[in-house]
Amino acid sequence: MPPVLAKDVINALKRGVNITLVVGDKTANDFYIADESAFSTIGIVPYIYEMLLKRFVKRYQNFIDKGLLNIYLWKHDDNSFHLKGIISDERYHLLTGSNLNPRAWALDLENGLLLDDPSHGLMAKVNPEVDAIMENTHKISHFSEIDTLNDYPMKPKKLLNKIRFSQIDRILKRFL
Repeated sequence: MPPVLAKDVINALKRGVNITLVVGDKTANDFYIADESAFSTIGIVPYIYEMLLKRFVKRYQNFIDKGLLNIYLWKHDDNSFHLKGIISDERYHLLTGSNLNPRAWALDLENGLLLDDPSHGLMAKVNPEVDAIMENTHKISHFSEIDTLNDYPMKPKKLLNKIRFSQIDRILKRFL
């Protein structure tokens, strides 16, 4: 998440706010390359995202344990996950084409629409959509459920080891 969004999420968790995040499984990423023989450098993007997710989950495991932070991984057949948006208090709805990551928030200019629905009238339409998304998710209860570098195929593992060795992963984190 962009630092400003991550900070708000963490502050909300500290206040006892219940937060649910739905993210795509690495295999549901547009850059995922299943065939290791066709693997190229861009194919490490889903693995980097997963590594960052694992760090986030590990860091805030205490909020998961308390039931305040709910993280779901979405995976459905060979489909990719490209949803972006935020629902807050069943009142505020952010619909955007912008990715919710630091690079997009710093560099991209994409349209977004923020809806304020104090009467919660949109929820009758939103709930079936959310239910359909959630049908293809599984809940992460512990950071150990997320793959590690050792679980990855050889080519991504080798490239990620080189990146980690050279400390470029900090730079990539900023731009992914």
